[in-house]
Amino acid sequence: MNKLSDDPQDYLTSREFVDADHPDVRAFSRQTVGDAPDHRQAAIRLYYRIRDEIIYKPYVDFSDSGTFRASTTLHRGYGFCVAKAALLAATAIAAGVPARVGFADVRNHLTSKRLLDLMGSDFFVWHGYADLYIDGKWLKATPTFDLSLCDKFGVMPLDFDGTADALFHAFDSGNRRHMEYINDRGRFADVPVTEIVTEFRDVYPNFYAACLKEDAGSLHDEASKT
Repeated sequence: MNKLSDDPQDYLTSREFVDADHPDVRAFSRQTVGDAPDHRQAAIRLYYRIRDEIIYKPYVDFSDSGTFRASTTLHRGYGFCVAKAALLAATAIAAGVPARVGFADVRNHLTSKRLLDLMGSDFFVWHGYADLYIDGKWLKATPTFDLSLCDKFGVMPLDFDGTADALFHAFDSGNRRHMEYINDRGRFADVPVTEIVTEFRDVYPNFYAACLKEDAGSLHDEASKT
């Protein structure tokens, strides 16, 4: 369902993976939004809670469809970029904020040696973010790296104020290259799981196989050693 219209009313519907109608997703959204006076403040509150309370974990079983589902990510308390983006989009929709998910290919200059070795590249395909409709415009919001992980890597945490895109910094706090956006994959009403899994398996066979293990690893632990 890529490249639907930009009519925000098309993006207030629960989907298979952006499952905004799941009761736990709705409850989390209500609790987080609280007495927020408008959509912008609601989105900001959701962004920061998901950014920091849902731990970033790239070592996830990509063969499990739950890995990509918002409600499953909420229950687990961790997820990779696509899962956290799906959760932000789902909770935003539950709060009445039109939302969808977007994707880009990026070059990540800061990662652990183990992750780099497993992937065989610093080029990451299908990086996910949420696309939120606030005050008449679509804004990209990237809740990927939690504050704890940023501290360990020396990366500036990514903030979101509901008025401008929140995209990864080009440089870290030590002026080292951090992230380059290489290719825009577009926006989707729901996570295109089949396409993502197929490409991950083909492009990163060693990483994909390693992530099938029950305890594949922790980037937080690896960051502490970097």
